[in-house]
Amino acid sequence: MNARLAVIAIGRNEGARLAACLDSIAASGARAVYVDSGSTDDSLSIARAAGARIVELDRTNPFTAARARNAGVAALREEGLPEFLQFVDGDCTLEPGWLEAGMAALDADRGIGIVTGWRSEIAPDATLYNAMAEWEWHRPAGDIAACGGDMMLRSALFESLGGFDGAIICSEDEDLCLRVRARGLRVHRLPRIMTRHDIAMTRLGQWWRRAVRAGHGFAEVGDRHPDHFSGERRRVRIWGVALPAAALVAAALWGALPLLGAAALYGTSGARAARALRRDGQPRRRAIGLAWLLVLSKFPNAQGMLTYRLRRLRGSEMRLIEYR
Repeated sequence: MNARLAVIAIGRNEGARLAACLDSIAASGARAVYVDSGSTDDSLSIARAAGARIVELDRTNPFTAARARNAGVAALREEGLPEFLQFVDGDCTLEPGWLEAGMAALDADRGIGIVTGWRSEIAPDATLYNAMAEWEWHRPAGDIAACGGDMMLRSALFESLGGFDGAIICSEDEDLCLRVRARGLRVHRLPRIMTRHDIAMTRLGQWWRRAVRAGHGFAEVGDRHPDHFSGERRRVRIWGVALPAAALVAAALWGALPLLGAAALYGTSGARAARALRRDGQPRRRAIGLAWLLVLSKFPNAQGMLTYRLRRLRGSEMRLIEYR
């Protein structure tokens, strides 16, 4: 058992994916805490069989990944926090050797606040949506602005920051990274696989809800950190709101011609994205498919941003947006 580190896994109805996740933690020799967000499948029995410490979130409060991760650290705090904390989602497995590599990077450079690696889809060719996730995960290594929820950091830093912001329903990981960087520390991605992910996405509706959640995160984290996601928000306002609205208003006055013009602009944007993806090494057919998903994503992103704004105006709770 590695006493310097513990792994906090979070999940909701992950089933066999959770079993694989907890098996990978056990194989690493690290202490494991599993935090469950109201699962209705056999996730809890899977976690018990794996020997993980289990934390069940109170179902009377809205579930968020931030709340779950904080609860996992709170459970560890009762026994004394280890030096390092690794967070992982319950649909991911740890890559052998990652924990040692992450700790070594933090030991070697005190200027690194958070260390991460690459997620990799276990079946990137199964669907276009899986391929999109694989493309999204594989970003340049080195110092980065922010990373996803699979990350490692010192427990002392986590405590000094007050943990994740439990009020944020998505992109809470980006918020934590930005607060770390505000301390003068770096977020660093090592050029190696950290986790294997199973997005298991087969339907357009699943992808759409995931893109809605991303848009919600653009707006929510953007309120806290105005410079972050600024480009994403601008593109969504132009392509997901302003252009279609202008085309519809103009069509009411002048007929179908403005709609054809808007379609041509979207087509040009998709072709430009496809060429960029081809330069990145994507096969032609996949590049075209990914490009059109990128164009289409501006509409669910806009839906997510609008959802956040309406919730703020009404004073409603920010509730989890699930895609599975």
